[in-house]
Amino acid sequence: QVQLVESGGGLVQAGGSLRLSCAASGSISSIYAMGWYRQAPGKQRELVATITYTAGTTTYADSVKGRFTISRDNAKNVVYLQMNSLKPEDTAVYYCNNKDLRPWPQGRDYWGQGTQVTVSS
Repeated sequence: QVQLVESGGGLVQAGGSLRLSCAASGSISSIYAMGWYRQAPGKQRELVATITYTAGTTTYADSVKGRFTISRDNAKNVVYLQMNSLKPEDTAVYYCNNKDLRPWPQGRDYWGQGTQVTVSS
């Protein structure tokens, strides 16, 4: 089992910044990727950004490219999402995700409890 604890959400004005953190604990030895997803009211959960554990390869949704940066600190088992130039449409609950190789072969996703990000215009 992997436990994920998020922090850093809140209320910010448009154009502002926030940094989200997600700390992982438990059986994390087979985690191969981490990421952030978000879900706005009435919408489906969508991918925001991902990063691989070993190489640090990143991917971003087109809507956040150039504004958000995902990073990780493997020594601390923490993944971050630096969000700059925030827009009202970034308002959502943000969820941390870890992808586990186990149980092989299908693997498993772990999710945090979510943290609210609200951007006022």
